[in-house]
Amino acid sequence: MADEPGPRGGGRRRTRLYALTDGRTAAAHTALTMDTTITAVAVADGHGGLPSEWQAILAMCSPPGGLAVAEIAARMHIRLTPMTLLLGELADRGLIEHRPPLEGNETTNVHLLMRIRDNLARI
Repeated sequence: MADEPGPRGGGRRRTRLYALTDGRTAAAHTALTMDTTITAVAVADGHGGLPSEWQAILAMCSPPGGLAVAEIAARMHIRLTPMTLLLGELADRGLIEHRPPLEGNETTNVHLLMRIRDNLARI
């Protein structure tokens, strides 16, 4: 049918969101907000046995930097709620570390705000 969306990414089909989240609608233990910073935990044996979406997230968030949940969702083209579920699962398995957003006094740094603006413009 003409109304059905075709595969994205050069013929590669995307996994359905309910399959990525195993039908879950809430994270088991870890609650993340859209501005929580995620950093992958370095693993000596790699992440070869993990689903490809998980591997992509871990590669994106390699130490020492890290990315905000909203930025990861945007880069992966996945809605925010399923992304928080996926990241919650990774956190529960010890594959990522997360830190809360910056405190109010940390967000008044003009240079930090300019870096955030510039990074958002690159997306």
